[in-house]
Amino acid sequence: MASDPKVHIFEEVANHNKTKDCWLIISGKVYDVTPFMDDHPGGDEVLLSATGKDATNDFEDVGHSDSAREMMEKYYIGEIDPKTVPAKRTYIPPEQTPYNPDKTPEFVIKILQFLVPLLILGLAIAVRHYTKKE
Repeated sequence: MASDPKVHIFEEVANHNKTKDCWLIISGKVYDVTPFMDDHPGGDEVLLSATGKDATNDFEDVGHSDSAREMMEKYYIGEIDPKTVPAKRTYIPPEQTPYNPDKTPEFVIKILQFLVPLLILGLAIAVRHYTKKE
């Protein structure tokens, strides 16, 4: 690691989000993992999905080995300016259709979908029975 690390802003790091140019933020440090894309055991998709955000949780959740942590040192290119990292976004659930307590029309349709074919089947059997020549 360099004695005086370069400080990167979040927007700059977030722009490096391609297979041929991939930077990650892990524990406040910036890593250029482009040379490692083909060698990553999880594939390059895993690394690409961690771009444009603080990937610390993604990295820690996997439970990387000590050798993997040591390997990171050769990809280290600087620190991230914490003031430029956006606050974590809170989850906003998609808007749902309002609850319809009066299910009568839907219930009637479902009953008819069940009863009409039975009625047709019953009529077909009755017609066959009464028109059958003995």
